[in-house]
Amino acid sequence: MKEWNDNLNLSMLTDFYEITMSNAYYKMGMKDTIAVFDMFFRDVPERGGFAIMAGVEQLVGYLRNLHFSEEDLAYLADMGIFEPEFLDYLRDFKFACDVWAVPEGMPIFPGEPIVKVKGPIIQAQMIETMILLTINHQSLIATKSSRIVRAAEGRAVMEFGARRAQGVEASVLGARAAYIAGVDGTSCTIAGEIFGIPVLGTMAHSWVQAFDTEFEAFKAYAVSYPDNCQLLVDTYNTLKSGVPNAIRASREVLEPMGKRLKAIRIDSGDLAYLSIKAREMLDAAGMTDCSITVSSAIDEYLIRDLLHQGAKLDAFGVGERLITSRSEPVFSGVYKLSLVEENGVGEPRMKFSDNPEKVTNPGEKTVYRLYNRDTGYCEADLITLVDETIDESQPLIIFDPNHTWKRKTLHNFRAECILQPIFIKGKSCYQPRDIEEIRSFCKAQIATLWDTVKRFENPQEYYVDLSHDLWSLKEKFLHSAIGLKG
Repeated sequence: MKEWNDNLNLSMLTDFYEITMSNAYYKMGMKDTIAVFDMFFRDVPERGGFAIMAGVEQLVGYLRNLHFSEEDLAYLADMGIFEPEFLDYLRDFKFACDVWAVPEGMPIFPGEPIVKVKGPIIQAQMIETMILLTINHQSLIATKSSRIVRAAEGRAVMEFGARRAQGVEASVLGARAAYIAGVDGTSCTIAGEIFGIPVLGTMAHSWVQAFDTEFEAFKAYAVSYPDNCQLLVDTYNTLKSGVPNAIRASREVLEPMGKRLKAIRIDSGDLAYLSIKAREMLDAAGMTDCSITVSSAIDEYLIRDLLHQGAKLDAFGVGERLITSRSEPVFSGVYKLSLVEENGVGEPRMKFSDNPEKVTNPGEKTVYRLYNRDTGYCEADLITLVDETIDESQPLIIFDPNHTWKRKTLHNFRAECILQPIFIKGKSCYQPRDIEEIRSFCKAQIATLWDTVKRFENPQEYYVDLSHDLWSLKEKFLHSAIGLKG
């Protein structure tokens, strides 16, 4: 099986300020200063109730290959702004950070760290862009795909977006993220080759147009693929030509061979009306086992409406609106400094802002997911300082960090730390998982969420609370440090 970018060095894929700041850190004698950065996101796309974590495996591959070539160093040297000693540091660069990440496939929520990096500040700073673009992109596509799969209510969903994606990597890794989130397969052949995703497809309108008649096209396809014959019926006229010719091809070509027409696909027109009428025609012909698939720029909203309108559909081919997350094509992940060690002692750092939503949580932290032992459902996520422990044998009071009078006492709960180590002192400890395992894990984790959190419109807000110690530290910063930095 092929591997994706296994030997591709992307160390120079940074925002330029990461290199200029690193040079300045070196110049200020800070190359060995230990810092902690958190990646988190601010909003769930499309005001949904949750997002899906994805992209960790590609992040691990990037971090394993971090190094600077002589060509890279010559390019930087030609700029004339970098210290020669700093370029020598890059020449001998060896990744030495600790990195934690939420496992792929797990639901994630705004404000909580989903990747944490601890190590020399130059190194932790320099990997910012690749962490963000890797996790942001795949988490965005996985989140959109999860919505589409849930809208389909158990019907098959095929990812058909390769030709609409913003570039090669977006197409291939987008297909991967979509499969993790529950789609049944992809039209992207290389994604199947690399990741083992089922590859799916029927025919294009050009196949039908290449023959003198639609029936001749269907007949030729049936002869070519008798065991998996799926016919595109809307090239000319779905109900007057396409469906009748599909029925004829089944009767005259497939059935004499002992085969059955597997499916028809409709790619244009009023999909609800056409599917209802096509179902009537197929059933009248004794082809009740022939499935109906639709495509044509659909998403979770159209799927939901079609089903509410009584459309007779068995599967959906979803392209551009999935692979680009067209309705909201940006995932709001950010990467912020939360601690700097001074003389071996961790000193929390916090970003202030005139926008309250941009104020960060200080200190080195971790995240616990709290499950009700009786129901198995998630009750809340709790962000704590890294040295805190949770005693599951005692009641736990959680509270809204912005409205502290809103409190809840948890009994009979299980606390799971969801930030898992993937690098220790620069060495990977990540255990690769088969994509089918990640996909099954994702499905099981979504099942732990209350249905109210999974609504498309106005979902119940999932609780992401701060521990008392972390909340107190943040309050201390807010009350004593505003206006004193300068």
